[in-house]
Parts: sequence; structure tokens; C-alpha cells
Amino acid sequence: MTESGITVSGLRKSYGDQVVLDGIDLDVPAGAIVSLLGPNGAGKTTMVHILATLIPPDAGRITVAGHDLATEPAKVRAAIGLTGQFSAVDNLLTGEENLLLMADLQHLPSRAGRARATELLERFDLADAARRTPATYSGGMKRRLDLAMTLLGEPRVIFLDEPTTGLDPRSRRTVWEIVRTLAKAGVTIFLTTQYLDEADQLADRVAVLDRGRIVAEGTPDELKRRVPGAHVRLVFATPDTLAIASTALPAAARDEDALALRVPTDGTPAEIRSLLVRLETAGVDPETLTVHTPDLDDVFFALTGHATKEPVS
Repeated sequence: MTESGITVSGLRKSYGDQVVLDGIDLDVPAGAIVSLLGPNGAGKTTMVHILATLIPPDAGRITVAGHDLATEPAKVRAAIGLTGQFSAVDNLLTGEENLLLMADLQHLPSRAGRARATELLERFDLADAARRTPATYSGGMKRRLDLAMTLLGEPRVIFLDEPTTGLDPRSRRTVWEIVRTLAKAGVTIFLTTQYLDEADQLADRVAVLDRGRIVAEGTPDELKRRVPGAHVRLVFATPDTLAIASTALPAAARDEDALALRVPTDGTPAEIRSLLVRLETAGVDPETLTVHTPDLDDVFFALTGHATKEPVS
């Protein structure tokens, strides 16, 4: 049986009359990367804060790294790391001093703490900047230092709450590589993000949170297959070859101006191969063929009726 990194059953949280989390059930296998998607205000950060013991739930049973959140909060805190939306580094300390402070907070012996800080500075390519204050760092360097501080206690579960917000594309990809490396080492990653490409790139499984409920869960590919709209676009050299192809593929939508056909498909190799055989039998070859499949933004819109970046009150 697969060990669970995080299990959530019947999680509820309200603030006055506003229901933020309305009966959440979720199982995150140990060593997996699970992404929680949702618009601003959907309850993502609230859920992270509950799982990290920062705020209490109103109801529900939760275990993190095998420890019950209600009865063993100290053991949960000892097993987790949290990187929030905004950097938690101290700009008045150097990068090295930030890590040594975390080592003290983790009650590591002085020599072990210094060795661990040196190891993380090397690992996150910050050794040359170790004696500088983070005020002189780029956004990507600050985020790497933030992640290094999170890892100082060698957590088994890490919560990343929108960790790449505000980063440039290169820095985002650096963070992605760090996350993948952690997961390969067996660390459970719980990632919240508004960036659909981030979830698509990183997550083993995706849960879509909308208005306090999980409305869908599965691998990125499984969720995409739930949404209609996959198609093959074929472009032809002349109106005559377009007409012949249109006759061979009667289900296709025809674009006379672009000399193109749009053919509904499930995107599988077998179906595309069948389509090409029909064109070959008709004696025509397309100039270009492109396969279009729904992305996670399409999934979110289809499931909730609004885009991922739409604020929710």
C-alpha cells in the first residue's frame, strides 16, 4: 500500500458566514508533487495554513507525514517546511546568517548547523553571495535562499504556496528543477499556484479548488481528456487539395481563407494515423499538421465557468 504524505478528510473552515473550505477530501502519496489550482480567494492559502498548523480547522481529520494534526501538531511541525508567497528572509542578515538562524531555531548543534548551511548554499548556487545581504539579491536568488531555509531541517513534506509569483521565466525554471529534485529524493510537495504551466510541468496530480470545494482531481493529462475541443489542424497548398481533403474528412470544419481543415480528434496516435490514411487514400497530403489539445486553463474554465485568475469574493 502506498504511504500517504498528506491525508485530508472532511476539512472545513469558515470565517463568520463565509465558507472558505467546504468538506475537502484529499490524499497525497509520499514523494508525490500535488498541485492545488484555483483563483484568488478560492481557499488555497487557507488550506496550506491549516495543513502547516498555522490556523486551526473547524472540522475534519488531517494527517501530515503520518502524524495527526489535531493530536500531534509538534510532530507535524517538525516534519514539514513552508515557503509562502512572499520571501521570509531577513534582509538585515547575510544569506549565510539567515541559514544559521534557521539552524538555531531547529536546535541543531553549532557545527552541524554550519555544515548544513554551507551544503545548502552550494546546492542552491548561493555560495558566492553567502556574505551579502538578501537586499542585494535578485528575486530568483531570494527565492532560492527561502527554499534553502525551508530545507535546513530536512522536512519530509514541503508546502509551496505560489512559490514563483513575481519571478522571471529563468528563475521560475530554476525553482522547478529544485522541486523535481526534492520529489525524486522522496519529499512530498504540496504546491499551490495560479500558473497553469507550472502545475502542468511539475504535478503528478492536480486538484482543482473552486469556492471551497475540490471540483476535479487527477493527473494533468486525465483532466485535459475530460474537456472537449481537441482537434487536428491541417493546412493545404491549394483550394483544390483543400476541397478533396474536405470530402475525405466530412466531419472537419473548413477555413477557405487559410486553406485549412479543423478535424475533431481525441489526439491518440491511432486516430491521427487513421486520419492520414484517409487523406493518402484520397490522394492528398497536407502541408502542415498540428495537434491541439485543451490545456489546464480550459479544464478550469470548463469545470468552474470562470478563468483561474478571476478573483473570487
